Amino acid sequence: MNRWIKRATLFAFSLVVVAAANCVRADEGMWLFSNPPVKQIKEKYGVDVSPELLDNLQKSCLKFANSGSASFVSSDGLILTNHHVGLSTVAGLSTKENNLVAKGFYAENYADELKCPGLKLVALQEIVDVTEQVEAAVKDCKSFEETEKTRADAIKKIETDAKAEKGLRCDVVPMYQGGQYHLYCYKEFTDVRLVFTPEETVGFFGGDPDNFGYPRYNLDITLFRAYENDKPYRPEHFLKWSEAGAKDGEFVLVSGHPARTNRFNTVADLQYQRDVYYPHMMSKYRRREVLYQAFGSFNDENKRRVATDLFKIQNSRKNRGGILLGLQTPALMQRKIDAENELRKLATEKNVVDLSAGDPWDNIAKTTAEWAPYYVAYDLFEGGEAVACPVMNRARAIVRYAVETAKPDAERDAAYKEIALEERRKELADNLKRDDADVEALKLGDNLSMLYELSRPVDGGRALGAVVVPQATLDAIYDGKSPSARATDVVLKTKLGDSEYRKSLIDGGLEAVQASDDPAIKLALAINPLASDLRDIYSKKVAEPLRQNYAKIAKARFAVYGDTIYPDATFTLRLTYGKVGGYTEDDGTIRPFETYVKGALDHAREHAFVEPFNLAQSWVDAEKEGRAPLDAPLNFVTDQDIIGGNSGSPCVNADGEIVGLIFDGNIQSLVLNFIFDEVQARAVLVHSTGIREALRSIYKAEKLADELGK
Repeated sequence: MNRWIKRATLFAFSLVVVAAANCVRADEGMWLFSNPPVKQIKEKYGVDVSPELLDNLQKSCLKFANSGSASFVSSDGLILTNHHVGLSTVAGLSTKENNLVAKGFYAENYADELKCPGLKLVALQEIVDVTEQVEAAVKDCKSFEETEKTRADAIKKIETDAKAEKGLRCDVVPMYQGGQYHLYCYKEFTDVRLVFTPEETVGFFGGDPDNFGYPRYNLDITLFRAYENDKPYRPEHFLKWSEAGAKDGEFVLVSGHPARTNRFNTVADLQYQRDVYYPHMMSKYRRREVLYQAFGSFNDENKRRVATDLFKIQNSRKNRGGILLGLQTPALMQRKIDAENELRKLATEKNVVDLSAGDPWDNIAKTTAEWAPYYVAYDLFEGGEAVACPVMNRARAIVRYAVETAKPDAERDAAYKEIALEERRKELADNLKRDDADVEALKLGDNLSMLYELSRPVDGGRALGAVVVPQATLDAIYDGKSPSARATDVVLKTKLGDSEYRKSLIDGGLEAVQASDDPAIKLALAINPLASDLRDIYSKKVAEPLRQNYAKIAKARFAVYGDTIYPDATFTLRLTYGKVGGYTEDDGTIRPFETYVKGALDHAREHAFVEPFNLAQSWVDAEKEGRAPLDAPLNFVTDQDIIGGNSGSPCVNADGEIVGLIFDGNIQSLVLNFIFDEVQARAVLVHSTGIREALRSIYKAEKLADELGK
């Protein structure tokens, strides 16, 4: 049986042991640092987690803008994250002649460290509850439309005022589906340099076949360094290194940025995701995976140029596929139904549900049902998937800026009001990092083709669900050409790569944009009216009703269960706790808690070193020369509550010392997006001992190994 199919089948059967989502159990929870689970930890493990440890852990952690987590691991600003989190940055530093992704990189001295253009990391400094300010701003609003606009304006003002006062990046984040609002204040690092990355055949050893599996044998690490005023940054807070590393049964904490969970979504919302959202996502991932594989099959250089995109797509396809499988499993959905019925029953008995505008669960069901026929069109036009590629992403942003700033300030979306325009202008003026022309045209052409394939002919245009794309819009999109020919024309003739031309459009406003003959701008203008209409529909008819009804459910949940619950993940810093330990598969196979360096070499030999099991030559040579740390633990598992976004998260022991680095979860962990399961779901980590020993013995990077934790 195919390994993936077998694991997926076992995963489906394992869901019968999953408990209801309303009651926190075992080591469940992606907890806020402003409400850490110190009481639960003390009761279960007898460990006192001090405020000092938590403060150091919080301020040592960093977030990559769109991809994962990291942490300071030395007093000289050394940053530890995953190979796959840093992959796009390393790929951007690579060339045909110097492929750092393939061969790896090590800078022995500061002068040799490579600047990473465009890379930005942030570290959380402070959390402020601003719920009262936000709710006070909207308390007299009379409609969904007025509430949505007023809230957005209030949030933008809170963020802008806080930034001016604190000198930090400040973001207001809704928690508990809008039941609370928290202001997150971050210190930004924009001068970040590459220090070390292993070969891809080590960082992603086993490739897609091993992904979301266990046992694993990966040195999935990359090290960067933060600089300030052209000198290594000296952080006040960084994580010490554990000499002993992780031990079986040991209590551990993980601090990172889980992306999104849907554990407190209603059953109707989950059914919408099962039947509409995820099937569409999977269709996109599959076509793009085939596209990149076909392009890469021509030669090694093509393969290199789309390697990062292919990795991301394959990872997302397998991840979302596992989530969809869970949603398609009756046992899981029944658990969610039971949990929802329990909450509704208890909330009704306590009379804590706000029914002033109808039953909130029923309202959400109605809203998701009405939105379903619009979603695909929304994704393609407002989401930009119909034209997604670097130059078109920037073209759409310029058009949106011009359209919004042509309005009176009071009528603009919050992100385009005068108080926020400096930030928008800087984003638009920043260097435009583009793909090679043929790769960019490949992406754009396939997306334009997808738009045509997903729509059907109707009188006056083509229909995408409930949305009709007018023939005039289609004519402007394709300009009388095939999708591939139109894409090539846009990519080769656009002038948006010229910073002065971009500046002329930004400064010239809507008049200059509408007069532009640039094909990328003209294409962005063609889809903008539909994107704007769909954005308005979603904002006023979907997002705001969902926000208000979920806020009512959240308040009812608080009234029933108290403060022993945590909010869904929002790509903000969270704390999870648990223990190191293996598990048993449904077929009786025992998975040990750790693997070893020797296991990586054996795994490669079992597969005759055929890609993706072609372990790097540096490891083979180290074994031949007798310097490979064969007995060093390489990977291990914990029962931690993690999801995507936790990649790169540090795992620390009770003393706050690093014992491992999150890089994956097993296939059973994909259900954690919706419901917690401690029986088989496991986080997969790189062992701290394996990291240091590999640096010292295999890569001869003794100076770097010695710097860790000091």
